[in-house]
Amino acid sequence: MMILGPLLSLVLATSTTASQSPIADPTVLEPSTSKELLHLHRSLIEIESITSNEAHVGKWLSSYLRAKNWTVETQKVSENRYNLLAYGSKRETTILLSSHIDTVPPYWPYYYNETSGVIGGRGSVDAKGSVAAMIMATEGLKGKLQDDISLLFVVGEETGGDGMRAFSSWSKRPSSHEIIIFGEPTEGKLVCGHKGMLGFALKATGKAAHSGYPWLGVSANDVLVEALGELLKLREHLPWSTKYGNTTMNVGRIQGGVAANVVAETASANIAIRLAAGTPDLVRGQIIDALEEVKAAAKKQGGDLNIEWASEGYPPVDIDCAIDGFENMTVNYGTDVPLLSGHHRRYLYGPGSIFVAHSDHEALQRKELEEAVLDYRRLILKATEVRSKEQQGESEEQVEL
Repeated sequence: MMILGPLLSLVLATSTTASQSPIADPTVLEPSTSKELLHLHRSLIEIESITSNEAHVGKWLSSYLRAKNWTVETQKVSENRYNLLAYGSKRETTILLSSHIDTVPPYWPYYYNETSGVIGGRGSVDAKGSVAAMIMATEGLKGKLQDDISLLFVVGEETGGDGMRAFSSWSKRPSSHEIIIFGEPTEGKLVCGHKGMLGFALKATGKAAHSGYPWLGVSANDVLVEALGELLKLREHLPWSTKYGNTTMNVGRIQGGVAANVVAETASANIAIRLAAGTPDLVRGQIIDALEEVKAAAKKQGGDLNIEWASEGYPPVDIDCAIDGFENMTVNYGTDVPLLSGHHRRYLYGPGSIFVAHSDHEALQRKELEEAVLDYRRLILKATEVRSKEQQGESEEQVEL
C-alpha cells in the first residue's frame, strides 16, 4: 500500500466542500473514469491529426474540455493550426501538464481487442495516450488543486516543435508555471533525460553531362558519396557519455540525379544526430572540419558542397525524476521539453513504448492507459509536495540569515 505524504494527506482531507467534488483516491481508478478514458482516447485517435492537419482534433478537444468546465484558449501557430491552453478558475497556475496532438503519417484507424486489452491506432501511444490520461487525471483532482493546474496541448511536435516554440515565445504566456509535466511514451517510467538533437542536410552540386562522357561534367552524386564517407568515419569519434551512451548519426534520406545515363547535377542527404554529450556547436564544428577537403575538391572541379542546418539544435536534456515510487529511465528520442523556456521543474512521463510509436503496429494495453491516469495524479501531488518542502526549506534559511 502506498504511504501518502503529508501534503497529499492534507489535500485529500481539506479539498471537499459542498460546492466541490472530492479529490479522487490516487491509488484507485473509478469505473466511470475508466469508461470515460476509453471514450476520450478513442475519440482522439479516430480524428486524423497528422502534423499540419491538427485543426479538427483541436476543435473537438476544445469542445470536450469546455463541456468539462475548463476555460480554453487557442494560440495560432500557423494557418489553421492552434495550440490549446486550458485551465480552471484562474489562468496563472503552478502546475502545467503538456503533450502534443499531432501524429506522424500515415493514419492507422482505431481498434480495441477486449479479450487481449490491446488498443491501437495512430497516436494511441504517441501521444494521444498521454493526452487522454492527463485530462482524466486532472478531472480526478477537481476541487482545490484543480485551480492550480493547467493543460497545454500543442501542434507540430513531430516535425521540429513549432507549437511549443510558439507557446514559449507567446506574449500572453502565463508566467507562473513552476512544475511542468510532459507526456510522451515512457513505459510508465519517469525519464531522467534524453539525448540532444542536431539535424542538417548536405547539398551537393555539379554539372550535368552525358554518362558516356562523364569527364565533361561533375557528378553531384560522387561529391555526396565522398562526403557521406567522411561522415561515416566521423561518427565513430563523436562525443559520448556514461548517462546517454554514444552519439548517433543517421543518414535518413538520400536523393540525387535524374537518370542512369546522365551525370547528376544535384544530390542531397538528410541527416539526424542524437547527441549523447557535448553541444550542437561542438559537433557542428566537427562536421564542417570533416567535410572541408571534400568541399574544396568539389569546388576545384566546378561543383560545390554545402551544409544546411535544420535548426540550432540542443544538447542532452537532463530532466527531474526524483519522485518516490517511480522507476527511472533515459531515452534517445527528442521531445518538446528543451523548447519551453523558463526556470521550472520538468518531468517526462507517459503510457506505452516508443518502440511501437511511429509504426504500423502502434498500440498499448488498456491497463497501461489506466495506470497512467493514476500515475499522473500521483506525480502531480508528489511534485507539488517536493516543491512545498523546498519552499519551506528556503523560508527557514531566510529566517536563519
